[in-house]
Amino acid sequence: MRAQQGNRFFFNVDWVTILIYVALCAIGFVNIFASIYNPENSAVFNFGSSYGRQLIFIITALVLGFTILLLDAQFFSVFSPIIYGGTIFLLFMVLVIGNKVAGNQAWIAIGSFKLQPAEFAKFGTALLLSRYISSFSPKFTEIKSIFFAAIIIGVPLLFIMLQPDTGSALVFLSFMFPLYREGLSGYFLLIFLGMIVLFVADFLLPIYLIILIILGIGGFFMYQNRKRQKVLFTVILATIIAIAYLFTVKLIYENVLQQHQRTRIEIMLGLKTDPKGAGYNVIQSKIAIGSGQAFGRGFLEGTQTKYGYVPEQSTDFIFSTIGEEWGFLGCFVVIGLYIFLLLRVINLAERQRSSFSRVYGYCVASIIFFHVFINIGMTIGIIPVIGIPLPFISYGGSSLWSFTVLLFIFLKLDSNRMGFI
Repeated sequence: MRAQQGNRFFFNVDWVTILIYVALCAIGFVNIFASIYNPENSAVFNFGSSYGRQLIFIITALVLGFTILLLDAQFFSVFSPIIYGGTIFLLFMVLVIGNKVAGNQAWIAIGSFKLQPAEFAKFGTALLLSRYISSFSPKFTEIKSIFFAAIIIGVPLLFIMLQPDTGSALVFLSFMFPLYREGLSGYFLLIFLGMIVLFVADFLLPIYLIILIILGIGGFFMYQNRKRQKVLFTVILATIIAIAYLFTVKLIYENVLQQHQRTRIEIMLGLKTDPKGAGYNVIQSKIAIGSGQAFGRGFLEGTQTKYGYVPEQSTDFIFSTIGEEWGFLGCFVVIGLYIFLLLRVINLAERQRSSFSRVYGYCVASIIFFHVFINIGMTIGIIPVIGIPLPFISYGGSSLWSFTVLLFIFLKLDSNRMGFI
């Protein structure tokens, strides 16, 4: 009987996803090694170096992942409120006893290791959100259902903003996509897109011109629609909300965001140039990626990497190492692996019999997509530098362990899909 259960466990786990995971971890280790390579101390098993510690993180992550696969799938649904509460407690504790690094109080020191609770809050939030949707079957056409989901997502987001860690906080916006899959109106996504457009427009255009554009669009819809009175009311309401939003954005921008965050946004929008200051990282990263051309300079041959021109190259800017040393081909392989992983997770999510597993699978895909898009986007200069890691590749124990837990919980749920209703 035990042999049959062992065979069932072996065949039910999606090993294709695990192979992609291992490939990304291996790529991360190789490029972390390259990013800090020192010919005078080049031992691969130098555990005093970043790449040596990353190897330990990878091994412990694999142990952690396979331990998760041995647990009962019901465990994650039953204990999701406790897991969520535990991550909220850690987010509270980091505000009390956390270490401040680069202006953010986001780490708890445990000996020489620094734990970042914001990373673990992602899978805690994904679990409770999945539990809420599977247990109460909320209708996301109703305000009450949207409100409770927003509370689950908003509590950790608020704690993270108090650190303040804007990059990690923005990741929680990715939970909008699982809600959309479960019935949230597409209008919310349009509103979200409109907020981004208005945010950018607030820097590039005078406010009166933005209001005229909104009124012009509203007038066009009034002309096209017979119910003009209803459309007129909607246009007036939308204009009032837009004006309030523009002034709120300006207030937050000037009084909440730190100076270096404001500078990064202005550089991205072309309002300011600071090649020796806030814009230095991105400029050097773009030079590194561009210099790789089609096939790269070769392993350990990148000049930008070798001479340390790109700051944070083993963490936030690890993609610049890939671009310089492995070229377009290396970037294509890495992005291809991420796309394959995301499509695989979404495909697995759609075959789940349990709504808990399905929602959780979409949370996994959304979080990974958001991280990949933002991280690669900031290294090539199309998104402000907000400092979030590239999943499974960037250096860091908290990041690797949290993404491992996030992914392997879903793999466990999928392996038990026929028995988890």
